[in-house]
Order: sequence, then C-alpha cells, then structure tokens
Amino acid sequence: METAGLVLAAGGGRRYGMPKALVAYEGKLLVERAAETLRQAGVEHSVVVLGAQAPSVRERAADLPPTVINPDWAGGMGSSLRVGLEALTQTTAQAVVVLLVDMPNVTAEAVRRVTAFAADDALVMGGYGTRRGHPVLLGRRHWPGVIATATGDRGARDYLRAHADQVRVVPVDDVADDFDLDVQP
Repeated sequence: METAGLVLAAGGGRRYGMPKALVAYEGKLLVERAAETLRQAGVEHSVVVLGAQAPSVRERAADLPPTVINPDWAGGMGSSLRVGLEALTQTTAQAVVVLLVDMPNVTAEAVRRVTAFAADDALVMGGYGTRRGHPVLLGRRHWPGVIATATGDRGARDYLRAHADQVRVVPVDDVADDFDLDVQP
C-alpha cells in the first residue's frame, strides 16, 4: 500500500513573526526537518505545501520533495490541507501521513508507527497521553470529506471529530513530542 507524505508549510507565521518554513531549528530549516522525517520513516513520495515567501523557501531549502503552492495560504491550514490532498489525488497513494512544519519533534519512528495502519479507509492519529495529534494518517476514502470540511486553522480536526468512532490512536509519546513552535523563544 502506497502511503504519501504531506508537509503543511504555507503559513506566514503571524504569531512567530515570519514563515515557519524559513525558521532554523537545530541546524536545519523546519521545512527540511519535516521532509527529512518523512524520508527517514520510509515515505517515498511526499508533497510540501508552500505559500508565504514560497520563492525564498524553495531557494533556501535543500532537496525538498515536490512542492505545491497554496494561493490562499493566509486563509489558514485548512486551505493548505485541501491543496495538498487535491495534489495527491493525482497519485496512486491510498493514504497520506500529514506533518505540520511547526512540530519539529515528531520523529520518523512516530511516523512509522502511524503509517503501519495505512489503508484506504484509515483514520489514525498520534497519541500523546490523553491528547491526540500529529502525525495524522488519512486514508484515501476520507480525502473528499476532509477536503470538503477543512477550513481556517482547523485542518482535519472537524472531520476527525465527526468520525471519532473510526479514529485509531497510536501512542507515540515515548518516541516524539507534540511541541508546537508558535512563538519565538
């Protein structure tokens, strides 16, 4: 079963003060770290959604997988998720694992654990104690529903809540954390 990767990296980083895709973290740009995490997890085909300062990101980020541009990046993560899923509908992938650019401590092992449950009808989330988070795996059968409901900064949250009885939570808190880089230290 082919599982694609999707990195959402289009935002302007309003609270952070700059696009997070351009933020260096432990020697690499956040967008490079996310793409590398997918590669290390064995995800062979990924797409990175860019928006704010996309030319600068492409210029500064080495060896990114294919990128797509979200022209409505200022509208929030939901529009980036829609753009990424729409791009992936042109592939043979039966599932997609989604990473957010501003969560640098999601590891390749966390991605492997979640993608182990890949199927065209899968809904899988990483578990951090009592919290659910990334990585998130969406089976292809769910893509139209996610595309139809992803708005603002909510991404797939509403869809996943509406289908909570189908969501598998895979513990990853022993190999990753859900630290979200929202503001500059």
